[in-house]
Amino acid sequence: MIRDAFITALADTHRAAPPPLPGPQLCQLADSLLALLFPERTEQRLSSPETVSRVLTDLQTRVAQLLESVSGLPVGPAALAADLFGQLPLLHELLVLDARAILAADPAAQDMAEVISTYPGFYALALHRLAHAFYQRRVPLLPRLLSEYAHQRTGIDIHPGARIGRSCSIDHGTGIVIGETAVLGDHVRLFQGVTLGALSVAKDLANQKRHPTIEDNVVIYAGATILGGSTVVGRHSIIGGNVWLTESVPSHSRVYHRAQLYVTRAEDPTADLTFSI
Repeated sequence: MIRDAFITALADTHRAAPPPLPGPQLCQLADSLLALLFPERTEQRLSSPETVSRVLTDLQTRVAQLLESVSGLPVGPAALAADLFGQLPLLHELLVLDARAILAADPAAQDMAEVISTYPGFYALALHRLAHAFYQRRVPLLPRLLSEYAHQRTGIDIHPGARIGRSCSIDHGTGIVIGETAVLGDHVRLFQGVTLGALSVAKDLANQKRHPTIEDNVVIYAGATILGGSTVVGRHSIIGGNVWLTESVPSHSRVYHRAQLYVTRAEDPTADLTFSI
Protein backbone atom coordinates (compact mmCIF):
# COMPACT_ATOMS: atom_id res chain seq x y z
CA MET A 1 0.00 0.00 0.00
CA ILE A 2 1.35 3.43 -0.90
CA ARG A 3 1.98 5.60 2.14
CA ASP A 4 0.07 8.86 2.55
CA ALA A 5 3.33 10.76 3.02
CA PHE A 6 4.48 9.74 -0.44
CA ILE A 7 1.18 10.88 -2.00
CA THR A 8 1.36 14.18 -0.13
CA ALA A 9 4.93 14.71 -1.30
CA LEU A 10 3.87 14.11 -4.91
CA ALA A 11 1.04 16.62 -4.55
CA ASP A 12 3.50 19.18 -3.14
CA THR A 13 5.78 18.55 -6.13
CA HIS A 14 2.93 19.18 -8.55
CA ARG A 15 1.94 22.41 -6.82
CA ALA A 16 5.54 23.66 -6.90
CA ALA A 17 6.19 22.72 -10.55
CA PRO A 18 6.44 25.58 -13.06
CA PRO A 19 3.59 26.07 -15.54
CA PRO A 20 3.73 23.50 -18.36
CA LEU A 21 5.36 24.60 -21.57
CA PRO A 22 3.32 24.39 -24.77
CA GLY A 23 5.63 21.80 -26.27
CA PRO A 24 3.09 19.79 -28.30
CA GLN A 25 1.53 22.96 -29.73
CA LEU A 26 4.96 24.29 -30.71
CA CYS A 27 5.87 21.04 -32.47
CA GLN A 28 2.55 21.09 -34.31
CA LEU A 29 3.20 24.68 -35.38
CA ALA A 30 6.66 23.72 -36.56
CA ASP A 31 5.21 20.97 -38.75
CA SER A 32 2.58 23.40 -40.10
CA LEU A 33 5.28 25.94 -40.90
CA LEU A 34 7.35 23.31 -42.65
CA ALA A 35 4.31 22.28 -44.68
CA LEU A 36 3.77 25.90 -45.66
CA LEU A 37 7.37 26.30 -46.79
CA PHE A 38 7.42 22.96 -48.58
CA PRO A 39 4.11 21.82 -50.09
CA GLU A 40 5.77 18.46 -50.78
CA ARG A 41 5.09 17.71 -47.10
CA THR A 42 1.34 18.27 -47.20
CA GLU A 43 -1.75 17.51 -49.24
CA GLN A 44 -3.00 21.07 -48.82
CA ARG A 45 -2.18 23.51 -51.62
CA LEU A 46 -2.31 27.27 -51.11
CA SER A 47 -3.11 28.53 -54.58
CA SER A 48 -2.87 32.29 -54.18
CA PRO A 49 -0.51 34.81 -52.55
CA GLU A 50 -3.46 36.03 -50.48
CA THR A 51 -4.00 32.57 -49.05
CA VAL A 52 -0.30 32.12 -48.31
CA SER A 53 -0.23 35.53 -46.60
CA ARG A 54 -3.28 34.68 -44.51
CA VAL A 55 -1.81 31.36 -43.36
CA LEU A 56 1.53 33.00 -42.56
CA THR A 57 -0.17 35.67 -40.48
CA ASP A 58 -2.20 33.05 -38.67
CA LEU A 59 0.89 31.00 -37.86
CA GLN A 60 2.77 34.07 -36.64
CA THR A 61 -0.15 35.00 -34.40
CA ARG A 62 -0.31 31.49 -32.97
CA VAL A 63 3.42 31.50 -32.27
CA ALA A 64 3.11 34.84 -30.47
CA GLN A 65 0.21 33.49 -28.40
CA LEU A 66 2.23 30.41 -27.56
CA LEU A 67 5.20 32.51 -26.48
CA GLU A 68 2.98 34.39 -24.02
CA SER A 69 3.07 31.32 -21.79
CA VAL A 70 6.90 31.28 -21.70
CA SER A 71 8.62 33.24 -18.95
CA GLY A 72 12.02 34.84 -19.31
CA LEU A 73 11.73 35.98 -22.92
CA PRO A 74 14.26 38.65 -23.92
CA VAL A 75 11.56 40.67 -25.75
CA GLY A 76 7.79 40.62 -25.99
CA PRO A 77 6.07 37.62 -27.62
CA ALA A 78 4.68 39.58 -30.57
CA ALA A 79 8.03 41.22 -31.36
CA LEU A 80 9.83 37.89 -31.04
CA ALA A 81 7.37 36.12 -33.34
CA ALA A 82 7.65 38.94 -35.89
CA ASP A 83 11.45 38.69 -35.77
CA LEU A 84 11.34 34.93 -36.28
CA PHE A 85 8.93 35.11 -39.20
CA GLY A 86 11.00 37.88 -40.75
CA GLN A 87 13.78 35.29 -41.09
CA LEU A 88 11.62 32.76 -42.93
CA PRO A 89 13.04 33.57 -46.39
CA LEU A 90 16.54 32.81 -45.08
CA LEU A 91 15.33 29.62 -43.37
CA HIS A 92 13.68 28.50 -46.61
CA GLU A 93 16.84 29.24 -48.60
CA LEU A 94 18.99 27.22 -46.17
CA LEU A 95 16.63 24.26 -46.27
CA VAL A 96 16.51 24.24 -50.06
CA LEU A 97 20.31 24.13 -50.05
CA ASP A 98 20.23 21.23 -47.58
CA ALA A 99 17.77 19.32 -49.75
CA ARG A 100 19.89 19.91 -52.85
CA ALA A 101 22.99 18.72 -50.99
CA ILE A 102 21.24 15.53 -49.89
CA LEU A 103 19.94 14.92 -53.41
CA ALA A 104 23.39 15.47 -54.92
CA ALA A 105 25.10 13.20 -52.39
CA ASP A 106 22.74 10.23 -52.36
CA PRO A 107 22.53 8.12 -55.52
CA ALA A 108 19.33 6.57 -54.18
CA ALA A 109 17.50 9.92 -54.07
CA GLN A 110 15.29 10.49 -57.12
CA ASP A 111 14.36 14.15 -56.81
CA MET A 112 13.87 17.07 -54.43
CA ALA A 113 10.29 16.07 -53.64
CA GLU A 114 11.47 12.70 -52.34
CA VAL A 115 14.17 14.28 -50.18
CA ILE A 116 11.85 16.92 -48.73
CA SER A 117 8.94 14.60 -48.05
CA THR A 118 10.69 11.45 -46.83
CA TYR A 119 14.31 11.98 -45.77
CA PRO A 120 14.83 12.06 -41.98
CA GLY A 121 18.06 13.99 -42.47
CA PHE A 122 16.18 16.82 -44.17
CA TYR A 123 13.49 16.84 -41.47
CA ALA A 124 16.07 16.85 -38.66
CA LEU A 125 17.94 19.75 -40.27
CA ALA A 126 14.70 21.68 -40.79
CA LEU A 127 13.66 21.35 -37.15
CA HIS A 128 17.20 22.12 -36.04
CA ARG A 129 17.40 25.32 -38.04
CA LEU A 130 14.08 26.42 -36.57
CA ALA A 131 15.15 25.45 -33.03
CA HIS A 132 18.46 27.25 -33.56
CA ALA A 133 16.56 30.41 -34.47
CA PHE A 134 14.75 30.25 -31.11
CA TYR A 135 18.06 29.43 -29.37
CA GLN A 136 19.80 32.44 -30.93
CA ARG A 137 17.01 34.64 -29.58
CA ARG A 138 17.52 33.22 -26.08
CA VAL A 139 14.08 31.66 -25.84
CA PRO A 140 14.27 29.25 -22.88
CA LEU A 141 13.48 25.53 -23.20
CA LEU A 142 11.41 25.68 -26.39
CA PRO A 143 14.46 25.05 -28.60
CA ARG A 144 15.16 21.84 -26.68
CA LEU A 145 11.55 20.75 -27.03
CA LEU A 146 11.82 21.14 -30.79
CA SER A 147 15.15 19.34 -31.03
CA GLU A 148 13.89 16.44 -28.90
CA TYR A 149 10.76 16.22 -31.04
CA ALA A 150 12.95 15.80 -34.12
CA HIS A 151 15.19 13.39 -32.20
CA GLN A 152 12.24 11.16 -31.32
CA ARG A 153 11.00 11.13 -34.92
CA THR A 154 14.33 10.64 -36.69
CA GLY A 155 16.87 9.25 -34.23
CA ILE A 156 19.06 12.27 -35.03
CA ASP A 157 20.07 14.25 -31.95
CA ILE A 158 21.19 17.81 -32.73
CA HIS A 159 21.45 20.28 -29.88
CA PRO A 160 19.79 23.57 -30.85
CA GLY A 161 22.98 25.45 -30.02
CA ALA A 162 25.01 23.66 -32.72
CA ARG A 163 25.98 25.90 -35.63
CA ILE A 164 25.53 24.21 -38.99
CA GLY A 165 26.61 25.84 -42.23
CA ARG A 166 24.99 25.81 -45.64
CA SER A 167 24.28 22.75 -47.77
CA CYS A 168 24.55 20.14 -45.03
CA SER A 169 23.83 16.56 -46.05
CA ILE A 170 22.72 13.86 -43.61
CA ASP A 171 22.39 10.41 -45.13
CA HIS A 172 20.28 7.89 -43.19
CA GLY A 173 21.08 9.77 -40.02
CA THR A 174 20.01 7.37 -37.30
CA GLY A 175 22.25 7.69 -34.27
CA ILE A 176 23.88 10.99 -35.21
CA VAL A 177 24.70 13.15 -32.18
CA ILE A 178 25.83 16.78 -32.55
CA GLY A 179 26.65 18.63 -29.34
CA GLU A 180 25.75 22.13 -28.28
CA THR A 181 28.98 23.90 -29.17
CA ALA A 182 29.79 22.01 -32.36
CA VAL A 183 30.46 24.15 -35.42
CA LEU A 184 29.99 22.74 -38.92
CA GLY A 185 31.07 24.61 -42.02
CA ASP A 186 29.43 24.54 -45.44
CA HIS A 187 28.94 21.39 -47.52
CA VAL A 188 29.51 18.94 -44.65
CA ARG A 189 28.26 15.38 -45.16
CA LEU A 190 27.37 13.14 -42.24
CA PHE A 191 26.38 9.49 -42.19
CA GLN A 192 24.55 7.49 -39.57
CA GLY A 193 26.04 7.02 -36.13
CA VAL A 194 28.41 10.00 -36.25
CA THR A 195 29.10 11.64 -32.88
CA LEU A 196 30.43 15.18 -32.59
CA GLY A 197 30.79 15.20 -28.84
CA ALA A 198 32.71 16.40 -25.79
CA LEU A 199 35.81 14.83 -24.27
CA SER A 200 34.39 15.43 -20.81
CA VAL A 201 30.92 16.01 -19.45
CA ALA A 202 32.00 17.86 -16.31
CA LYS A 203 29.37 20.40 -15.28
CA ASP A 204 31.88 23.23 -14.86
CA LEU A 205 32.55 23.09 -18.61
CA ALA A 206 29.03 24.34 -19.38
CA ASN A 207 30.19 27.68 -20.76
CA GLN A 208 33.16 26.38 -22.72
CA LYS A 209 33.43 25.09 -26.27
CA ARG A 210 33.27 21.33 -25.73
CA HIS A 211 32.49 19.98 -29.19
CA PRO A 212 34.55 19.89 -32.38
CA THR A 213 34.73 22.24 -35.33
CA ILE A 214 34.20 20.70 -38.75
CA GLU A 215 35.37 22.91 -41.58
CA ASP A 216 33.93 23.16 -45.10
CA ASN A 217 33.55 20.21 -47.46
CA VAL A 218 34.25 17.49 -44.87
CA VAL A 219 32.78 14.00 -45.16
CA ILE A 220 32.35 11.93 -41.99
CA TYR A 221 31.37 8.32 -42.52
CA ALA A 222 29.23 6.05 -40.37
CA GLY A 223 30.10 5.45 -36.77
CA ALA A 224 32.91 7.99 -36.54
CA THR A 225 33.37 9.75 -33.20
CA ILE A 226 35.05 13.16 -33.04
CA LEU A 227 35.46 14.69 -29.60
CA GLY A 228 36.70 17.86 -27.97
CA GLY A 229 36.18 21.60 -28.23
CA SER A 230 39.67 22.24 -29.56
CA THR A 231 39.46 19.47 -32.17
CA VAL A 232 39.29 20.87 -35.70
CA VAL A 233 38.80 18.80 -38.82
CA GLY A 234 40.32 20.77 -41.67
CA ARG A 235 38.42 21.49 -44.84
CA HIS A 236 38.14 18.88 -47.58
CA SER A 237 38.98 16.09 -45.13
CA ILE A 238 37.45 12.62 -45.08
CA ILE A 239 36.91 10.82 -41.78
CA GLY A 240 36.38 7.12 -42.32
CA GLY A 241 33.85 4.85 -40.66
CA ASN A 242 34.35 4.03 -36.96
CA VAL A 243 37.26 6.44 -36.55
CA TRP A 244 37.84 7.68 -32.98
CA LEU A 245 39.35 11.16 -33.26
CA THR A 246 40.30 13.46 -30.36
CA GLU A 247 42.86 15.71 -32.02
CA SER A 248 42.83 18.12 -34.93
CA VAL A 249 43.71 17.10 -38.46
CA PRO A 250 44.77 19.56 -41.18
CA SER A 251 42.87 20.23 -44.38
CA HIS A 252 42.69 17.50 -47.03
CA SER A 253 43.33 14.76 -44.44
CA ARG A 254 42.18 11.17 -44.91
CA VAL A 255 41.62 9.44 -41.59
CA TYR A 256 40.74 5.76 -41.63
CA HIS A 257 40.15 3.08 -39.07
CA ARG A 258 41.58 -0.28 -40.10
CA ALA A 259 40.06 -3.12 -38.17
CA GLN A 260 41.70 -6.54 -38.46
CA LEU A 261 39.30 -9.10 -39.77
CA TYR A 262 39.95 -12.83 -39.87
CA VAL A 263 37.91 -15.01 -42.20
CA THR A 264 38.17 -18.76 -42.10
CA ARG A 265 36.31 -21.39 -44.02
CA ALA A 266 35.77 -24.91 -42.89
CA GLU A 267 36.07 -27.62 -45.51
CA ASP A 268 34.14 -29.99 -43.27
CA PRO A 269 30.41 -28.89 -43.12
CA THR A 270 30.07 -30.41 -39.67
CA ALA A 271 32.42 -27.71 -38.39
CA ASP A 272 29.63 -25.14 -38.95
CA LEU A 273 27.90 -26.60 -35.93
CA THR A 274 30.57 -25.32 -33.56
CA PHE A 275 32.14 -21.91 -33.17
CA SER A 276 34.87 -20.77 -30.83
CA ILE A 277 36.43 -17.36 -30.28
